[in-house]
Amino acid sequence: MNFKKYLFIAVATTVGLNITAQTLTNKKDGNYKFTVVKNLEATEVQNQAQSGTCWTFSSLSFFESELLRMGKPKVNLSEMFIVRNSYPDKADKYVRMHGLINFGPGGAFHDVAYVIKNYGIVPQSAYSGLVNGEKEINHNELDAMLKAEVDVVVKENKINPAWSKTVNSTLDAYLGKVPETFDYMGKQYNPKSFAQSLGLDMNNYVELTSFTHHPFYTKFAIEVQDNWAWDQVYNVPLNELTDVIDNAIMNGYSVAWGADVSEKGFSFKNGVAVVPDLDWSDVKKEKMDSIILTPSKQKEITQAMRQEAFDNYETQDDHGMHIVGIVKDQNGTKYYIVKNSWGVKNNDCDGYFYASEAFVKYKTTDIMLHKDGVKKEIAKKLGL
Repeated sequence: MNFKKYLFIAVATTVGLNITAQTLTNKKDGNYKFTVVKNLEATEVQNQAQSGTCWTFSSLSFFESELLRMGKPKVNLSEMFIVRNSYPDKADKYVRMHGLINFGPGGAFHDVAYVIKNYGIVPQSAYSGLVNGEKEINHNELDAMLKAEVDVVVKENKINPAWSKTVNSTLDAYLGKVPETFDYMGKQYNPKSFAQSLGLDMNNYVELTSFTHHPFYTKFAIEVQDNWAWDQVYNVPLNELTDVIDNAIMNGYSVAWGADVSEKGFSFKNGVAVVPDLDWSDVKKEKMDSIILTPSKQKEITQAMRQEAFDNYETQDDHGMHIVGIVKDQNGTKYYIVKNSWGVKNNDCDGYFYASEAFVKYKTTDIMLHKDGVKKEIAKKLGL
């Protein structure tokens, strides 16, 4: 992680003791002064550019941090390998469901675990997903082409076995063919052998959420459009969801974080995501930034508020990100350090931002983490 642009060092001296504390801020000359509670190691911020693939960027960032936690060398894993290998299975589900489920570039954390488990993984150097001299991801045409192809199949009301070849040809044309073998750090691998060499066991990773329309301490397929695989998550009360995040971070386990970022309190350019204790409907648009830019009391989020936002379609599965630390502002309010996948030039925090605990409670759709990062009392309730 690199916060070097806006990092301040405060040094206090007592008899025979030097105490050094890190203080961070949300932007140049920002009003927020954050003291670091815990800051975990992460790899470089990537840029998903013009693609709806935040789920693979956030998940692979998470797994890259897992490798660092395990004492493994830093590696940049290929996001487009995941996209290339998940799209055909997603297309097959869409066709077999007569087009009555979502089909698009979105996905979920468990999709990445699924691809790694079934198809392997490769480093970015072996498969960039960029062809014809492209410098930046742009999937607008690819996504439209694939949607048109599967819709044609659905309209025929009969599955022609040749249809999947068209989808795969389109993916190869826009992303490139996946290498059967490749060299990395002086050794030759295929995707599955490279995945095995990393030592990541996909069975060790769990997803959690918190909603009242399903019983707590059970699993259910979270009802969001991008959950095409219908995979299940564990359901816990809201206070336990944040307990899990806090316990994980404080014990060295980072967390993949899915959340709605369409809220007025989310401002990536200003490096914060907050839920001020006020009624947004009373705030004029031109005054929003001034409110966001000032540390303030956060709204007390209840389980009922969170459920209402989900039931009213206000909270949706907008974006996948990566929580790598905890800070507190000058008022003692807790925030999470969040690594994003929108490059490093779109804010003053080198591509990171700070999400208040209230925002995380209110807008989280689900999280993924190593099961050993789950607080023991909660893990016992879930049977982990």
